[in-house]
Amino acid sequence: MAVANILHMSTGDGESSYAKNSLLQETVICKTLPILKHTIRRLCNANVISNQYFKIADLGCSSSKNTLLVASNIIDIVYEVCTENNGKPPQFELCLNDLFGNDFNNIFKMLPDFYAKFRKGKSANSGLCFVSAVPGSFHGRLFPDKSLHFVHSSYSIHWLSQVPEGIENNGLNIFMAKTSPRNVFEAYGNQFHTDFTKFLQMRSEEIVCGGCMVLTFIGRRTMDPTRDDSGCIWELLAHSLLDMLKEGLVLESDINSFNIPNYFPCEEEVVKIIQNEGSFSLDNLDVFEVNWDPMDTDYENTKDSNEPRHNHGKNTANLIRAISESLLISHFGSSILEMLFMKYEKHVTTHLAKTKTRIYNVVISLSKK
Repeated sequence: MAVANILHMSTGDGESSYAKNSLLQETVICKTLPILKHTIRRLCNANVISNQYFKIADLGCSSSKNTLLVASNIIDIVYEVCTENNGKPPQFELCLNDLFGNDFNNIFKMLPDFYAKFRKGKSANSGLCFVSAVPGSFHGRLFPDKSLHFVHSSYSIHWLSQVPEGIENNGLNIFMAKTSPRNVFEAYGNQFHTDFTKFLQMRSEEIVCGGCMVLTFIGRRTMDPTRDDSGCIWELLAHSLLDMLKEGLVLESDINSFNIPNYFPCEEEVVKIIQNEGSFSLDNLDVFEVNWDPMDTDYENTKDSNEPRHNHGKNTANLIRAISESLLISHFGSSILEMLFMKYEKHVTTHLAKTKTRIYNVVISLSKK
């Protein structure tokens, strides 16, 4: 599967769009703000950024308000440091990157409000901000040599450049399930190793010496993926497809040939790849968990209460639809979507009633050697 030509978050601003179903990603961005602040402050104080120019790239930016939330956070931190040091803020160049099918038009519609917020409360001689879109895969080159000061990416690194090869024996699983053959786990791990290494190599050519990156992605708790529940969210989608197979609504061969191009690495894998690639120093690594349904702020209980249980299932189903719809349509067609996610909502609701499963997140801060 040529992921770069197919994958994109659901476009527009309708009920099933990514723009309306990206609260989870917003929650994650807010939780990573302390590391972002620490990294940007270190970058400013190390004089990596010139007084005149600061070039930022947000890789896998998608198309919701979160895209410009990240940019606003970065700019606000730089202004804060400049004010403390009685310095003049630089001009900002913000490069927004995502795959070719990304709804960049939705971002462009938000730019007038973004520029108004940028100017609000700032003096007449403050720096300017220039925004551009850079479509393409971050597994290849995107920018000129040594042109970036800071790279940010949230919830994108765990997407693979392609479905791993040699996993035709994964059967009716659509991801790394507990019943998957051992070679499936190895193929997924090898693909992530190749992709993340390539990502680091490409960025090492594009980032100035001393420049930094903050990357956030879904991970897993243990070295052994068979003992972790990180893939459960996709297993429930597989169960929903199997329900439709029993009803004659999808073909078995179509399920057999469909696999999700995701990989959720453990911390040890990430650290080892960074060390082996060698271009970056790992400055910080942190982990945290969020509920599948970001509207569920209860982190004490391991089961859902009876009253909101259905809503948690629905909110989670809407989230997964917003990120996977393009892949499903390209493989199965659009006619199955409504029924598929009705079934998925029921499976998620039942699952959360037994165990409130959480998403394990990894955030790292890197600096270019």
